[in-house]
Amino acid sequence: MIEPRLNYVWCAGAAHTATAGHEAQHRMAYWEWNATGDPQHPHVIVCVHGLTRQGRDFDVLAQRLARQARVVCPDVAGRGHSDWLADPMAYQVPQYAADMLALLAQVHQQAPITTLDWVGTSMGGLIGMAIAGQPGLPLPAPVRRLVLNDVGPAIAWQALQRIGQYLGQPVRFDSQEQAAAALWAISTSFGPHTQAQWLALSQPMLRPLPGGGFGLHYDPALAVPFKTMTEETALAGEAVLWQLYDQIQARTLLLRGADSDLLTAATAQAMAQRGPRAQRVEFAGVGHAPTLVADDQVAAVQAFLQEAA
Repeated sequence: MIEPRLNYVWCAGAAHTATAGHEAQHRMAYWEWNATGDPQHPHVIVCVHGLTRQGRDFDVLAQRLARQARVVCPDVAGRGHSDWLADPMAYQVPQYAADMLALLAQVHQQAPITTLDWVGTSMGGLIGMAIAGQPGLPLPAPVRRLVLNDVGPAIAWQALQRIGQYLGQPVRFDSQEQAAAALWAISTSFGPHTQAQWLALSQPMLRPLPGGGFGLHYDPALAVPFKTMTEETALAGEAVLWQLYDQIQARTLLLRGADSDLLTAATAQAMAQRGPRAQRVEFAGVGHAPTLVADDQVAAVQAFLQEAA
């Protein structure tokens, strides 16, 4: 089994803990997978995780895709191995999209990108819409294929309220197994997983605490902008997201958990009828969001990215 390489890129915006010489910047971590045999392979697939997750969520998918491309899986700012931000209100899509442009510029400088694909789960899909839906961005190559995993321009308010109940809450676990069980209690909508699969997904979500035990990997301040959101501001954001979606030129695949409380069937249908007219695949017995670990989910993404133009 191949292993990913951990890299970093400096991005604009101050970190919570400043680094000498980089006072106005933060460092974003990213994991790069490559089993092509060519360290300069020109096809790059960027995989971006959901709100409280991190780049190792894509280990199973990335191992499969890395046979055909360089696969880049960032830890979005405030998560995983990336710096926490000085300003909690910066934990929003515009900052994340700017960080991704810095990431792509660095990857392109290391080895030119001629084909660019994007896989985004939940928040990662919103960032993908911002990247693919704004003509004129300084991308090394246009986004060719876009996979939106259980997310669209319209996000059900009740789902946002559910997420807000646990986001940023202080927690401490005695063991990784205890943590995995607790994470499962708020993640059963992800659908069936074996114990081994869930433990593999859970371990990168944890960081050792100074006094012993484990805490979650992300900055609790992620909750600050989330808690300022109202149903009215969410609707205003939805109008902007539809505008971005309608401008997407990339061929688009929309994955949906059939039981999702975040992406409604009506929104998925609208996404198939406007903008890039997304091709849809739905997974029974899964809510928000498919983890892209199960064979059928991996196969759906792989087939879409490998289809002839």
